[in-house]
Amino acid sequence: MQRTSSCTWTKGILEMFASQGVDVPRLVKAAGIDAARLENPVERFGADEVSRLWELAVAWSGNPVLGMDRALTSKHVNFDVVGYAMLSSPDLRAGLQSMARYMAVISDAATFELLADGPNCWLVLGGSGYAMPVPRQRYAYGLLSILTLCEWLIRREVRALAVEFKFPEPPEVDRYRQVFGCPMRFGLAENRMLLAGADLAAPIPSRNPSMLAMHEHVLQERLAALGNARTSYRVSEEIIRRLHRGEPRRDEIAASLALADRTLQRRLHEESTSFQQLLDDARRELARKYLTEEKYPLNQVADMLGFVDQSNFFRACKRWFGEPPGQYRRRLADEARTAG
Repeated sequence: MQRTSSCTWTKGILEMFASQGVDVPRLVKAAGIDAARLENPVERFGADEVSRLWELAVAWSGNPVLGMDRALTSKHVNFDVVGYAMLSSPDLRAGLQSMARYMAVISDAATFELLADGPNCWLVLGGSGYAMPVPRQRYAYGLLSILTLCEWLIRREVRALAVEFKFPEPPEVDRYRQVFGCPMRFGLAENRMLLAGADLAAPIPSRNPSMLAMHEHVLQERLAALGNARTSYRVSEEIIRRLHRGEPRRDEIAASLALADRTLQRRLHEESTSFQQLLDDARRELARKYLTEEKYPLNQVADMLGFVDQSNFFRACKRWFGEPPGQYRRRLADEARTAG
């Protein structure tokens, strides 16, 4: 599946780059993107196209912490109609749950979920559908954008209790601590941010049930137009979110979608697929991504794909790619060197 980000979101990033002195017309051309696409509000940009923009902008600006500025995220981030639905929600937790539900409108290359931790909650930002490595600045900007969005929604300061990133500790770690204002950890399993329960329970001053219903209707139409309202798509997204914690069970996924297990099976059958097929497809897509990144040992890749037994991962790779994972990784590396 081709994963994409909205034109609105992509243009907001480019406006941020321009404010930092990046020659955006030249950047867009160098990334192989037709500038005319940016004038079409319903256009979508591929996951790797956006990563390429980030990669070039960081290199050209000479700024390894590009975007790590609360004023920039406040000014340039645009969550489009998803932001308006959040603004109409009763409290911050409900607003963030709305964001998780409709994230695909902004980017179906991104995954977003809330995980309870006692009275507090982790906001987990992930991604799928990338062939090239995602620049660390892209994930950092994403979490910072969500934090400043929270402040915009409840009209007061929100302090994260902790922030964790998958990438190794960068040389500019002091900048990260300054911007997020909380303990930082790196080289962990997920990109995530811990918010206090008191902040999550804070009412949103502009809450409006009628406006929320209207915005959600528009968002449902957007999802349908993208093909993301289908049960199979929603199941795939839930599988991708959960795989690194072990193989998800069908009944758990059904419950997360507020469906009975039999209803989920029936709907997937009507869409000519099954839970097992979606699980296999998600694993194959993520395996291709993880095997392009040498930093992940094969046993870790097997864990991230939810395989209890590494031998099952090896058999799956031979079925997907016609060769075991180590051999497939070497072939991908040889192809990348040849292309370069």
